[in-house]
Amino acid sequence: MFMKRLQQFFILAACLLVIAVAAVQRDGRLWGIPLFDAAKSAARNQADTLRVLDDGTVVISTAGLAKGVKGFGGPVPLEIYLKKGRVQQVKALPNSESPDFFQEASVLLSRWNGKTPEQALAMKVDGVSGATYSSRGIIGNMQVGLRYASRNVREASFFDKLDLRAKSIIGLVVVLMAAIIPLFVKNRRYRVFQLLLNFSVLGLWCGTFISWSVIIGFMSGGISVWVSLIPIVMLVTAFVYPLFGRKNYYCTHVCPLGSAQELAGMAYHRKWKMDRRTVQRLDRFRKLLFWVLMGLMLAGVWSQWMNYELFVAFIFQSATWTVLLMAVLFLLLSLFVPRPYCRFVCPMGSLFKLSSTKVTKWI
Repeated sequence: MFMKRLQQFFILAACLLVIAVAAVQRDGRLWGIPLFDAAKSAARNQADTLRVLDDGTVVISTAGLAKGVKGFGGPVPLEIYLKKGRVQQVKALPNSESPDFFQEASVLLSRWNGKTPEQALAMKVDGVSGATYSSRGIIGNMQVGLRYASRNVREASFFDKLDLRAKSIIGLVVVLMAAIIPLFVKNRRYRVFQLLLNFSVLGLWCGTFISWSVIIGFMSGGISVWVSLIPIVMLVTAFVYPLFGRKNYYCTHVCPLGSAQELAGMAYHRKWKMDRRTVQRLDRFRKLLFWVLMGLMLAGVWSQWMNYELFVAFIFQSATWTVLLMAVLFLLLSLFVPRPYCRFVCPMGSLFKLSSTKVTKWI
């Protein structure tokens, strides 16, 4: 028993090392400390929707929020800097606009300075004559970013480090229920109730889940404990519970996407019959997919595959149509095949399985 437990610890440590290497490879930093590749760190900062600087300035990037808001040449992403609840400055991120036209439209970037997000949203800002499309891109991105800021950014006083919004409190209660009650209660009615809570509260309302992008983001930027209590509980159920004999606990009892698939399966009882050989082939496909994606990630090649994990569909305001379509297709498939994404595709679930089992089973 001792040797088995020791082996689990070594495997978990190896998985964490892989995550750390991937964080450095993708973002150029580890636990918030910039390392050798400042360019990658800067590129990642541009992709972060919300980050907080050392002086407390909150930076909102519209790169992922306003993909559909375009100028003449394409998206016009911005960074909105907020300090003490007011717009301090606005910076333009790289775009494909004509430099001359965008230079003219850039005079708009200072129009919102000194305003709260609510005041800035109420402003009527006209575009620059001669640079209409670039102006529309800037104004549209500002509106999207300011709406996001008004919903998600608050002054970070000492007491305010605790996220006391109703959504966060209810989400924490739900994830604690999922983490504790199934350990003692084996009741089908309660399970259905918990699955509904996981899907509706943790998934659709809170948009909280564990994905490769999330854990690498934590590894590269660090975790703010007070505002990340829900994902921390999820991580405990995913990585710590298996050390005490609770394998696949997160996937089975907590994951919002797994819950959605199981609920879909309950709605239709006629399942497709899959022979053992087919199941084995699909399982081998999942393992092969996992190792291929790990290779790409560690080599720094196409780490964007993380953007296509189906968990992203819960943040449907910014999810791509490709992800949303795949999520719908897998939910429909769940009517006929129990938890198909979890069992035969999910790279995140594959990491959880690897961290709690023998490596020989994966070779």
